[in-house]
Amino acid sequence: MNRYPAPDLNDLPDDIKAKVLEVQEKAGFVPNVFLGFARRPAEWRAFFAYHDALMVPESVGRTSGLSKGEREMIVTTTSAANNCLYCVVAHGAILRIYEKKPLVADQVAVNYRKAEIPARQRAMLDFALKVCQHSDEIGEADFEALHAHGFDDEDIWDIAAITAFFGLSNRMASFSGMMPNPEFYLMGRQPRPK
Repeated sequence: MNRYPAPDLNDLPDDIKAKVLEVQEKAGFVPNVFLGFARRPAEWRAFFAYHDALMVPESVGRTSGLSKGEREMIVTTTSAANNCLYCVVAHGAILRIYEKKPLVADQVAVNYRKAEIPARQRAMLDFALKVCQHSDEIGEADFEALHAHGFDDEDIWDIAAITAFFGLSNRMASFSGMMPNPEFYLMGRQPRPK
């Protein structure tokens, strides 16, 4: 992070420090967003509570009709529309891993309409991009188009909520100068060694 230095891990409140160390253990590094947002602990807690409710719905006892890969696909596509380098690179890496497709993140970030994805996911991204750029124009036809691909109203809520939440995240990452960790660039591009 360029504009706002990240706090030292040892200076964080115990609950935040524990979560950051858990993420570090799992990923092998600390994604910059975890330390960058930790400079304001109350906002960090609120941000990650909502993040987890949307992106890890089982953590709050909820199910979702969207796969983990589809949720990351929404983030990658709409973050590209918002020109957020951090979120495109970080969530693109996670997308590649979940979908087990090394090209998909680049494809949806540049032009999801030409990406090698099913029509169902293309319809999902059409809606997400409309929420991202023209939410005031959403109408019944948008819901009908998604229903035709098997999405129910709760799935549609998820698509919109993920898009809206990451609109906030994109803007915070961009204005603060948050850069993607170098590790993200290579994740999911080659099969993991066995």
